[in-house]
Order: sequence, then structure tokens, then C-alpha cells
Amino acid sequence: MADIKVLIVDDSASVRAALGDIIAVEPGMTVMGTASDPYFAAERMRAELPDVIICDIEMPRMDGITFVQKLMQQRPLPVVICSSLANAGSPAALAALEAGAVEIITKPRLGTTQFLLEARTRICDAVRAAAAARLRPRSRIETSRKLTADAVLPPPGRRTALQTTDRLVAIGASTGGTEALRLLLEALPADAPGLAIVQHMPAGFTAAFARRLHDLCRIEVREAETGDRLIPGLALIAPGDHHMLLHRSGAQYRVEVRQGPLVSRHRPSVDVLFRSTARAAGPNALGIILTGMGDDGARGLLEMREAGARTLGQDEASCVVYGMPKEAMRMGAVEAELPLARMAPEVMRFAAAEHSTAPAKG
Repeated sequence: MADIKVLIVDDSASVRAALGDIIAVEPGMTVMGTASDPYFAAERMRAELPDVIICDIEMPRMDGITFVQKLMQQRPLPVVICSSLANAGSPAALAALEAGAVEIITKPRLGTTQFLLEARTRICDAVRAAAAARLRPRSRIETSRKLTADAVLPPPGRRTALQTTDRLVAIGASTGGTEALRLLLEALPADAPGLAIVQHMPAGFTAAFARRLHDLCRIEVREAETGDRLIPGLALIAPGDHHMLLHRSGAQYRVEVRQGPLVSRHRPSVDVLFRSTARAAGPNALGIILTGMGDDGARGLLEMREAGARTLGQDEASCVVYGMPKEAMRMGAVEAELPLARMAPEVMRFAAAEHSTAPAKG
């Protein structure tokens, strides 16, 4: 297998050198080139295209977010943002993800070179995840209505505060999941079943991510807190660096947020959410595993299916990284694979069914 070719774009010569040293000694990776700003990067790419770009945000002549936006519109390439501006929950970090960046590494303003050396494993893992991404061109204004079957969805409505729920949905995602979740949740009506969501994100990012989704969606979206009740019209997102578990008390479902060891190399872990959902909800739950690198969630989704829950996996064609759904499919945890466009209608079909029914084929 050929080495992953990396282009480093940063206006700091010391950062370029530090990143270059890290990539140069990592097996399976090579530094294709470096550039001090996006214009020089564009000139370099005329001769050869990289497999992955590591890019700063704050640069002369063109900022990194604009650079990512232009790439995704014209020639999509996987981008890892490495910037001191992309701190946890910052508008810049969310803007970078929305623009199409695959991964984000936050570097401190001081001691940057030493931090990069200490973050060697994280940087290399981010490059590998980005190299596995499947990207498609984006229009300037991309809406979920391009991806939804509007005819099967209820019309838009106001957010409701229904008091009980019999059905719930547990969702797990990683690389590429921020965009996939946006498209899925935007397509849901105000009376969608309660949703518990784990998106692999560092601490601090999830609260801002939840607020952003809340502003875009008809359902309520917020970062989860221990004791929160899962009800229709509400999506709870696991806080970064905390696991989220589902519990049942009588007819009510509530979540617990807690620290703990890494599970499947992650905290929050999709496996933790799925396994607790299998025990608490059984056949009253629908499990969905979306785009992501690795295998987190596969075993938990299998437990959900064995407990009588319905289980769906995002299909390869619509995934940014077909890793987590592929592993879940391989283990027999996925009842049906669907394109992202069909997830929201299937959620509502599940919620409306008097008895659990298999996902519609086709």
C-alpha cells in the first residue's frame, strides 16, 4: 500500500518543521510538501495532489476555513485542521467542521512545537482517519432537503414538550458524523422520538455542537446531564470526555453522564451507550451506527439487536469513513444498511409502528 501523502499548510515555519518531522518518521506516511498559506498550497497541488492536508486557520491572504470551503466546492480533499483558534467549542472549530474538515487538533498559542511532538499519536491517527474519508463536492448552500424524502415526513411544526415516550433512538458516530448528524436531525419533525447520541468529540466541543444543532433543527438538541429524561422532540448529546448511559425507571428513560476508563479507545464510547440501551429499552429502541473510523459501537449494536432492538447502519456510499458501520455489519449487528437520506424517514417509521417492523427494503 502506498504511503499517505501529506501536505502541511501553516504560516509558522517552526510548526511546519515540527509537523514534518512527525509525519516523516511515521510508517506509511510521507510529507508531500509544505506551504505557508493556501495560495502556495494551491500552486503545489497543481503538480501533485496530496492524500491529506494538515492546515492552520489563521494564515495570511486566506484563512484556513475559507480554504477548506473552496476545496470542498471544487476539489474535495481530506483536511485536518491544526490550529490554536480551534479550541474546544469555539465558533472557529464548529465552522471548520461545517466547512468539511475531517478532524480537528487544537494547539496552544504557546509552546506549540513541544505540544505537537507530544501529540504525535493523535496527529498520526487524525491523518489516517482523514485518509480513509470519502468526500463529495459541496454546493455553497447545502440543505438537508436534498437528502430527505419529504413526502414521508410530517410537515414542519413547532417544538413540543410531550411527557412520555415508548420508543427511543440511540445513535453513534465518529469521523464525518458532525455533518451526518446535522442532516439527519434537521430532517426530523418536532415530534420525533427521543434520541441519545454519542459523537466522538473532545471535551468542550459538544455543548457548542449541540447549540448549533438546536438552532438548525425542529427538535430540541442539548448536551446531556445526568438525570435528563429522554422524551419525544429531544436529542441528548453525550458530553466530550464523558460516557452516557441510558436507564429506565418505570415508563421513563433517563440518562447518566459519568467519567470512567476509555471503552473501545473512546470516551464517550458508542459501545457504552448501545449496551446500556440494550438493557434498558430492548425492543423499544432503534440503534443507528453512522460514519466513523474504527469499531466503536459494533459490539454494543449487536447487543441491541440480540435484545430485540431494530438496528441500522449507514451505507458505504454515503459514509465519509465506512469503518464503524462496516465492522458492525461484519459482526451481524446491522439489520439493514441505508443511505443517510433514508435514516430520518426510517426513524419516523419506527416511531409510528404499533409493533416493531423491519426497515423497508430498497
